[in-house]
Amino acid sequence: MDPLTSALKVSASGLQAESTRLRIVSENIANARSTGDVPGADPYRRKTVSFAAEVDRASGASLVEIDRIGTDDSDFNVEFDPGSPAADEKGMVKLPNVNILVEMADMREANRAYEANLQTIKQSRDLISQTIDLLRASQ
Repeated sequence: MDPLTSALKVSASGLQAESTRLRIVSENIANARSTGDVPGADPYRRKTVSFAAEVDRASGASLVEIDRIGTDDSDFNVEFDPGSPAADEKGMVKLPNVNILVEMADMREANRAYEANLQTIKQSRDLISQTIDLLRASQ
């Protein structure tokens, strides 16, 4: 398989992986204040994404795959809110272990990686078109 097609495959796998990462980060941000329904219930637990490299047998290119979507086992945040339905007998509520600043940094990084993969696809497509134009011109 030619290098330009391999570059397209690698970038496409990167787009798919970063798209999943953006979806997980968005879920984390959306649930940053989601508490349990009953007193003492655990709130939303932050999700994490792990990537893995996988070799494409046809092209020999190293592709990006989602290894797993896991959860962050760090402690929940606790705050005093006696009016909440999730408050325990002391008025303390467990909040998700989501840090908005960390999530925004992850989102920015995933967005930039997505854009880089998209730019690589555009450049590969342009090079393939130029190659086809050169082949037509030489006939």
